[in-house]
Amino acid sequence: MPDYNNVDLNCTKGNIANQPDVEAIVNAANAQLKTGGGVAGAIHNAAGPGLAEECEPKAPIKPSEAVISGAHDLPNKYVIHCLGPVYGQDKPEDKLLRNCYQNSLKLAEEYDIKSIAFPAISTGVFGFPRLDAARIAMITLKDEMPDLESVKEIRFVLFSDEDLELHQDVMKEVFEN
Repeated sequence: MPDYNNVDLNCTKGNIANQPDVEAIVNAANAQLKTGGGVAGAIHNAAGPGLAEECEPKAPIKPSEAVISGAHDLPNKYVIHCLGPVYGQDKPEDKLLRNCYQNSLKLAEEYDIKSIAFPAISTGVFGFPRLDAARIAMITLKDEMPDLESVKEIRFVLFSDEDLELHQDVMKEVFEN
């Protein structure tokens, strides 16, 4: 768990929709900001119908674009919705994925958010290779952390033991070099 420029970065196994001790969670959204599978489905199901109603006028969003909403029935204050790139389709995938993390953090700073939880964006049905996605995420965070003023905790919430271990290994690799 590096404390880098006074920002605590950590990884945990769990459900992104059940992170009551963070102010904002990030939704790996679809372009229409609707209930879907994976992360978007879990968040929308836990948040209730008010989330879809609030998001409807904000859609559609483009790859790497981020928008913010209230959290409704979730235990958080905000949900930041970001559309990750579809691997092999949205180009350049690496830059778009990097922009997802940058744009989400930019919104967190604008809204004076102290703690934020990310899923592994684009690694589910969007097909981004998990190792590459984890490296892009960690390198982007390392680059962005010195400029963060509000955000003091960044958490990755991973669904499987395998993803948790991968992110912890990449975090060590990136932050210890």
